[in-house]
Amino acid sequence: MQRRTLGRTGREVSTIGLGTWQFGGDWGPVAAEDAFAVMDAAAEADITLFDTADVYGDGRSEQLIGRWTAAHPEAGVTVATKMGRRVDQVPSNYVAANFREWVDRSRENLAQDTLDLVQLHCPPTAVFDDDAVYDALDALVADGSIAAYGVSVETADQALTAIARPGVASVQIILNAFRLKPLDAVLPAAREAGVAILARVPLASGLLSGKYTTDTTFAPEDHRTYNRNGEAFDQGETFSGVPFEDGVRAAQEFAAALPEGVSVPQAALAWVVAQEGVTAAIPGARNAEQARSNAAAGSLALPDGLEDTVRDLYDRWFRATVHERW
Repeated sequence: MQRRTLGRTGREVSTIGLGTWQFGGDWGPVAAEDAFAVMDAAAEADITLFDTADVYGDGRSEQLIGRWTAAHPEAGVTVATKMGRRVDQVPSNYVAANFREWVDRSRENLAQDTLDLVQLHCPPTAVFDDDAVYDALDALVADGSIAAYGVSVETADQALTAIARPGVASVQIILNAFRLKPLDAVLPAAREAGVAILARVPLASGLLSGKYTTDTTFAPEDHRTYNRNGEAFDQGETFSGVPFEDGVRAAQEFAAALPEGVSVPQAALAWVVAQEGVTAAIPGARNAEQARSNAAAGSLALPDGLEDTVRDLYDRWFRATVHERW
């Protein structure tokens, strides 16, 4: 597994991380023992970055990670959590008193005195321009509640605003073979500033698993059902905002371009981490086998011609519908 520096934190982390939204239940139920098995497999495969949020299962994901890391201190895992989505998404909620409350709750959930990395969880655009927000985050670093902070964003413009702030250690943004806009300006700006880029939704909510057909359906409580068109939160979070049927057909073309023995998700993850400026991709995993398979992408050489394939698919299937939205 390759390792890279997590931006201004100075920490070294694996290029493939573990996303844990699924531990909260928004992809269907996950038993605690299954979550622990996933984390066991991830650590055994040399993954050293777990990403979570206080809103995943209203803290369940954090709590499961906290129990696992307490039992495995030797694993040396960096835990990145997020805060801010448990309240109404208005700028007035992003204030120092709330930050203190949210951070203290996550510290308890994760059983950590000092949180490794806390990210604002896709807040309203106005929050990114507010000096008081960064002053409050700096104060949490100064008193030892958090070691570093970053942001998770919906748009490239939000990312660029955050990157310009000297205290921001990382930016988490949707980047995958079906969402290429961050390559235009965000990755170059992050490289110049020394800010980490965490590529979230790197498999486009499973479109790049290679397992879906146009007839695939999901459970009612799965966000791939209830948020397919942005009914519950930003549409870009589900299937990267691309039309499901188009995504399936593009994924089939992606698969057809791969050499024998290379799986669709491994190639998709290898493509993400091959992009200059990306620190790590953070795919989720519902079982130990998926965690091990994802981890293998961290040592996979990019198949010949895949870069051209990705650009061609994006231009034909997605650029017109997603490029200017996010």
